[in-house]
Amino acid sequence: MAAAAVGLSLVTTRLDRWIADQAVREFEWIYAFGPEGARAVLAAIASSMITVAGLTFSITMLTLQLASSQFGHRILRNFMRDRGNQVVLGTFVATFVYCLLILRTVKGTPDSSFVPHLSVAMGVLLAIASLAVLIFFIHHIASTIRIETLLAQLTEEARCTIERLYPEQLNSGTTAQEGRIQREEALHQVAREYCEVRSKLSGYIQMIDDDAIMEQATACDLLLRIEAGPGSFVQKDEVILSVWSAVRGDDVIGAKLQDSIVIGQERTPSQDLDFAVHRIVEIAQRALSPAVNDPTTAIYCLDRVEELLTALAGRKIPGALRYDDEGKLRVVTEVLKLDQFVRKMMAGIARHAIADPDVISRALHVLERIAKRAPPNSRASLKAFADDLAVQHRSRFSL
Repeated sequence: MAAAAVGLSLVTTRLDRWIADQAVREFEWIYAFGPEGARAVLAAIASSMITVAGLTFSITMLTLQLASSQFGHRILRNFMRDRGNQVVLGTFVATFVYCLLILRTVKGTPDSSFVPHLSVAMGVLLAIASLAVLIFFIHHIASTIRIETLLAQLTEEARCTIERLYPEQLNSGTTAQEGRIQREEALHQVAREYCEVRSKLSGYIQMIDDDAIMEQATACDLLLRIEAGPGSFVQKDEVILSVWSAVRGDDVIGAKLQDSIVIGQERTPSQDLDFAVHRIVEIAQRALSPAVNDPTTAIYCLDRVEELLTALAGRKIPGALRYDDEGKLRVVTEVLKLDQFVRKMMAGIARHAIADPDVISRALHVLERIAKRAPPNSRASLKAFADDLAVQHRSRFSL
């Protein structure tokens, strides 16, 4: 936006030089300033914009501090990427930059006099727009800090992750006989040249380009096993891919496979479903801590967790073995186990709310609804977990 302000200043000053001064004065809605008046207006706008920008930065930092202490520092990523805050700060900075650049074009010496009337009028319009943006910012910052708004944003990101990783058209898990046949086929194919692809740096695996890996495996006749999936922390030189090939592996193939895996310093919800859902679980855990003691917020979080886990239970989980278009085994990876994932997320909340009747009652209701949507092979495990949770609650509550 600051760069756009630079370009706008060049355009408006060029128009001012192209249009005659008398022609500009005929427009009643344009201020007809002298050199000193134009300088005063532009200086006033510029100084006020940088002051408001500094105030906005301070309010934003205060909001980030409050959100970090209240909801956890892992949700700061959402506040920092908030498009509304970015537009507000960009508007103030852009207006400041524009006015500074126009201010230098105003000339009022005896030798030459030039007042860019159109440019000054545009600066006034930008100041009015900045005032509107300031009003929007006051409302927006108060809205985004609300727990309901934050949970809706986190839920939407997690839902997008579910739809991206588990589209409905994928095949469901294989039967035991099919799995045994596929494992035998995999063992037959791995009797080839073996090599390893190692991480170039330490950090969290943020994304794996599945299409690129499958394309590379098909083109070079490879069999790959993903040793570390999205969300896993890997150290430098740790194995992230095991590769079996018909010929001795070369460095070019390994480099291309390394480029298909993105490693960063933090976990992201793009392909990491555990992280996407756990952010909501963490808010519930903080709400149930003795320092906060806010079971209502925990119930809100359970509602959102139910929404996500119910949606996940209705998806068809793909198998661990991935084949190319010709039916050849190419990629072996870990498979999400629905019952274990649900137990992990719900246990994270339940162990902090074991003595709270309202939260536990809601958690049992959530487990019941998820079990109804879950595949038959996961229902027994979920029902057993719900029964254990109810027994623990009754024994704890009776004391």
